[in-house]
Amino acid sequence: MKKLTKDELANLQNLQKDFNTAKLELGNTVLQQSKIMESIEMIKSQFGEKEKELMDKYGKDVTINLETGEISEKEEESKEAPELKKVETK
Repeated sequence: MKKLTKDELANLQNLQKDFNTAKLELGNTVLQQSKIMESIEMIKSQFGEKEKELMDKYGKDVTINLETGEISEKEEESKEAPELKKVETK
């Protein structure tokens, strides 16, 4: 019966070990990603709840500056088309 040399066998075993380690690390990163995605969804939900609470308190037509906390009325956007001016050409 033919056999691998000790070096060949050790090399293959090390490669297999490295492969299994890499697969395990990849699985861990997928789990981390899943936890981070859950955290993001929770934060988005909390933000939405706080936003609704503030809209109820300060009105729906306000803008809040997240750096200063200042609350200002939203500028009304004109729903009409802008007035066009005739430009004369020479």
